[in-house]
Amino acid sequence: MTTDRVRARSVGVRLLALLAVLLGLTAAPAAHGAEQKAAAAPYKVLAFYNGTWDDAHISFVREANTWFPQQAAANNFTYTATNDWNRLNSITKDQYQVVLFLDDAPQTASQRTGFERYMRNGGAWMGFHVSAFTTNAGAWSWYYNDFLGSGNFKSNTWGPTTATIKVDDRTHPTTVGLPGTFTSSVSEWYSWTNNLRTRPGIKVLSSVDPVSFPLGTDPNQSWYSGDYPITWTNTNYKMIYANFGHNAMNYSTGQTLSSTFGSATQNRFVLDSLKWLGTGEGGTTTPPGPIDENAWYSLVNSGNNLCVDARAAATANGTVIQQYTCNSTLAQQYQVRATDGGFSRIGPRANAAQAIDVTNVSTADNAPLQLWSYSGGTNQQWQAVAETGGRFHFTARHSGKCLSAPDTATIGTGLVQRACNGSAAQSFQLVQQP
Repeated sequence: MTTDRVRARSVGVRLLALLAVLLGLTAAPAAHGAEQKAAAAPYKVLAFYNGTWDDAHISFVREANTWFPQQAAANNFTYTATNDWNRLNSITKDQYQVVLFLDDAPQTASQRTGFERYMRNGGAWMGFHVSAFTTNAGAWSWYYNDFLGSGNFKSNTWGPTTATIKVDDRTHPTTVGLPGTFTSSVSEWYSWTNNLRTRPGIKVLSSVDPVSFPLGTDPNQSWYSGDYPITWTNTNYKMIYANFGHNAMNYSTGQTLSSTFGSATQNRFVLDSLKWLGTGEGGTTTPPGPIDENAWYSLVNSGNNLCVDARAAATANGTVIQQYTCNSTLAQQYQVRATDGGFSRIGPRANAAQAIDVTNVSTADNAPLQLWSYSGGTNQQWQAVAETGGRFHFTARHSGKCLSAPDTATIGTGLVQRACNGSAAQSFQLVQQP
């Protein structure tokens, strides 16, 4: 009996030990999974809107409250919209990591106090267009003069138009993935009584490029020269202001004639801004890894921020490949498709049968580039060589020379091939187009 008890006890101990091991094996992945889930939890965005004044602003609010939820899952945030501004009275960073003002600003003392407390305690904010509008900045000086830096509304353009936006600071987490210039969506543009470039803490991220002038369609409400910041941040807070959010409208019928979310590059800025505000992480250059053969890209030169462009948007053989202000048109969209041996053809979206071609199969420096029907020629194939920062240079198969921007930054000047030298003139950022 004693031996049997010892054996039974020994077996029981082994069974308990085995059970403990099995439980440990099953528990570990669950704990690991929970840890991963917590690390990847989406940040929360709360958007405030009024939605009762000016059809153009109402149109933007409706667009925003459709577009942001569509983007939320893919960009790891949740989106809640409300017209109850009293929620600002007691809002905390733990409840919502980012607050948006779509078409207004807090009006009551308790709302304003609550928002200022939220920002001073580490909250994050992004505001659009009319959220900065006031003609009485002194009534809430902290917000209009200190936080935004803009002061009073000074003037606006009319009617609503696109603008060429110049990125003033390409090192900020919200702009690191942007080209040097891009075409905005349609908006009415505001200017301010304060000089934002001299306001304490204000860092201008982008502004109207002078090529946009005159900006506006009404000669009496157009800008013809000057410095007009479009997006900026206040380095004393976690905030971004974007001076867009006014659609073109047919006011007699209420029909929306444009989309604030019609510019892929501008959308990228919005999403990278939310990512930075919500997580502290910056945007990334495009592409983050290998080139997607099925995607369409604009090729933005690192030296002058101009785009590879088919002159006059033509598709005939012999069309000059030139540099031009980036505008996301078909003339500036290309697909990089592999051929063999690590080389690719660079084909235009407007005519898939063509490729960027070194004229006359020349091997000389400064030989011009053109569009030509793709025939498998070695002068029509390029090796995409990755650089730091997500950029590439392109080496011609027949000559070993690099696709290069010219010495001048003049719009309309043709691109050439030159001996590879590692310069910015031979470096291109690929910006994916929809």
